[in-house]
Amino acid sequence: MNIPGLIMKFLFAVVALWAVLVLLMTLLQGSMLFPRSLVGAAPALPSSAERLNVRTEGGHLLHGVRLPGRGADGRPLILGFGGNAWHADALAQFLHQLMPEHTVVAFQYRGYAPSTGRPSAAALRADALAIHDGLAEEGRGVIAVGLSIGAGVAAHLAAERAIAGAVLVTPFDSLTRVGQDTFPWAPVRWLFRHEMNALGDLARAEVPVAMVLAARDEVIPPARAEALVEGLRDAGRPPAHVARLEAGHNDIYGHPNFAARFRAAFAAVAP
Repeated sequence: MNIPGLIMKFLFAVVALWAVLVLLMTLLQGSMLFPRSLVGAAPALPSSAERLNVRTEGGHLLHGVRLPGRGADGRPLILGFGGNAWHADALAQFLHQLMPEHTVVAFQYRGYAPSTGRPSAAALRADALAIHDGLAEEGRGVIAVGLSIGAGVAAHLAAERAIAGAVLVTPFDSLTRVGQDTFPWAPVRWLFRHEMNALGDLARAEVPVAMVLAARDEVIPPARAEALVEGLRDAGRPPAHVARLEAGHNDIYGHPNFAARFRAAFAAVAP
């Protein structure tokens, strides 16, 4: 029996399997990061809901919704950016239930029907600026609320526009580093095409930032959220408020203390 030959064949098979997995991840990373097919149906909204549209520079049409707040005069508008499987209507409704005094606006990400185009990290960041600029014509302050991947979008908006503040739920320092921690066996650094550097954006942003973290986050490693907190402190831009809940990435919203912690975070950045 040729033992060395068998060992070489086994090693070759392992390397070949690794290469196939890396190739599949590279080709499918857009679908994995933006699982449009998993977005649920839009919930029923109150009759006061207003449909919004924004046309991007590239000609894509973004569809959104506005839920007016009770006694919202003088209060900053909440601009929400959800996770990669949130429907904008559901996000707007959720945020409005948390903060009913404030007007809430949320848009479907590019490529998430009925918004047109194809989603990417660069597209979401650019679209956030276009949406904000359309709302800025109203002459009111904006507080960006970003959940999960939406935290990276909100962080970019905070760096590029003079908003009133930002509240991030289950955030991260870098989407590339999230991928590296999740897939340590893959060369994520060289193949990932959808970087969102939330730490880099917030380190140069001149707006207050508050965070609600999930201590048992199984999607975004807790180390990545803590790296964002520590990185901002090291940059001389410490968060205005940080809350930590014993919860996972998705069940944090059902945590009995989430609403109170979110409102405390919001109050820490609200003018």
